[in-house]
Amino acid sequence: MSADTTPPEEPAAEGTGDAARAGDDPRPASYYHLARAVLYREYLIFVRYPANAIGGIVVSLFFFAALFLGGQLLAGQALTDSIEGIVVGYFLWTLSVGAYSSVSNDIGSEVQWGTLERHITTPFGFAPVALLKGVAKVVRTFITSAVILAAMLVITGTRLSLAPVTVVVVAGLSIVSVLGLGFAAGGVTVLYKRIGNWLNLLQFGFVALISAPVFDLPWTRVLPLAHGSAMLQRAMVDGVRLWEFPLVDLALLVVVAVGYLFGGYLVFQFATARARRLGVLGDY
Repeated sequence: MSADTTPPEEPAAEGTGDAARAGDDPRPASYYHLARAVLYREYLIFVRYPANAIGGIVVSLFFFAALFLGGQLLAGQALTDSIEGIVVGYFLWTLSVGAYSSVSNDIGSEVQWGTLERHITTPFGFAPVALLKGVAKVVRTFITSAVILAAMLVITGTRLSLAPVTVVVVAGLSIVSVLGLGFAAGGVTVLYKRIGNWLNLLQFGFVALISAPVFDLPWTRVLPLAHGSAMLQRAMVDGVRLWEFPLVDLALLVVVAVGYLFGGYLVFQFATARARRLGVLGDY
């Protein structure tokens, strides 16, 4: 019987194996990475499908042009006297529709595509992913709505006060409440799947909210968009700056925004939890 002549293996240097294993382990993703990935996704969708993005702008301008030209024929000087308010209202409506559909329609698409489970299994959870996707779409909607606003000013020959900080803060907080409605609608979509007709119907309700008579009916200030629309009118038509608004108005704007966002988040969590219990989360 021959002896084993295989030389013994030399021990690895101390700490080498641990260092290699540590180097191979991927770093855990943070919310920063999630936000960056979601924003980059929206950027790719915008640049890779420019025809769809430009088509949305053209359709919005077509409806505004029909509203403006038709109103001139029917109302004449009455429309001209209120054109600034109409421009501001239409600008806020385009933002609101984008914020609302960013969550509700996106979740509906995920349900139809069969990719909803990927969001459920992420380490962040479904709700944070949906919220950040909604925020990313709101950023894109701000860009497209700014283009629409510039075109409306050219079409009508109107001049507005466009203080960037004031407009972004007031309009942004105004549509946060709509983002909460989109969350609630997205949760209902997960539970009942096809409710697109009802979701689209709610978009036209934004017109009534934006034009709500907050000065004649003060209680309407607690409705989504109503108080923010009145403040945006004062900012863009009357030139009121953010720091010139009463503190009570600013506080109410924040409370309404946070309240509806939190309420929509709760409805979303309840609806998705019920869909899990019923076993219909991934069904379509």
